[in-house]
Amino acid sequence: MTDEVFARFQGFIEPNLGIRMPPAKKILLESRLAKRLRVLKLDSYEAYADYVFSPEGFEREIQQLVDVVTTNETDFFREIRHFDYLRETVLPELLIRRGAKELNVWSVAASTGQEAFTLAMTIEEFLAAHRLSVDYSILATDISEKVLAIGRTGIYTEHQASKIPHEFVRRYCMRSRDPADKTIRFKPALRDRIKFRKLNLMDDQYPLKRNYQIVFCRNVFIYFDRPTQKAVIERLCAHMDESAYLFMGHSENLGVLDTGLKSVSTAVYRKVSP
Repeated sequence: MTDEVFARFQGFIEPNLGIRMPPAKKILLESRLAKRLRVLKLDSYEAYADYVFSPEGFEREIQQLVDVVTTNETDFFREIRHFDYLRETVLPELLIRRGAKELNVWSVAASTGQEAFTLAMTIEEFLAAHRLSVDYSILATDISEKVLAIGRTGIYTEHQASKIPHEFVRRYCMRSRDPADKTIRFKPALRDRIKFRKLNLMDDQYPLKRNYQIVFCRNVFIYFDRPTQKAVIERLCAHMDESAYLFMGHSENLGVLDTGLKSVSTAVYRKVSP
């Protein structure tokens, strides 16, 4: 890939996806796009750029480009201390001390849905333990249609599900009657709590009709520069209830950003009144 062709991809990826693409990432981009060249039977990255940025190619191929460029690493109960804090501090505050009868949760950059299903299981366990009746819903958003489609099925391999506690698998999952099918699927009652929707964090406004008390936006900001981080945080906050909680990745922090959020635990923030 020539520097000129890399610059064409860089000129689309950085402003539209918010992902930094310094020259050092050229080799990574080459490796990720190589499969698309083979599928389309193109013999150069320049030919692929010409196609994907043409009117016809943009309509047919741009989602494929987005899918290969974005990183979709996720797992069940990833950074488990966050779910401990959710269970021990956040849910008691919102559902017991404040007595909320409705709970809206947002899993941002949800990828294939493991985080959203982990949130659902955590909430279900809390409600059962405290004999509470609360109407809750989880919005799971991502820019990639490919990963959202996987999340909607609620089907995962046994290897992917290996970090789900066995008792949770029994309560919330179904196994195939075919012994050769090494997958689990979440039961409809849990799947129905989660809505998967496409959303680009780089959009100026998010088409959301409600505010959220709990927002998980983890391991996303490491790909953004500071101005992008601040802009995205402001847009997230616009859809957060007063005193809502924001969970970020443990390797991320808001630092010197003026966000209207205060730190309440490791990589956990709470919205404060202006």
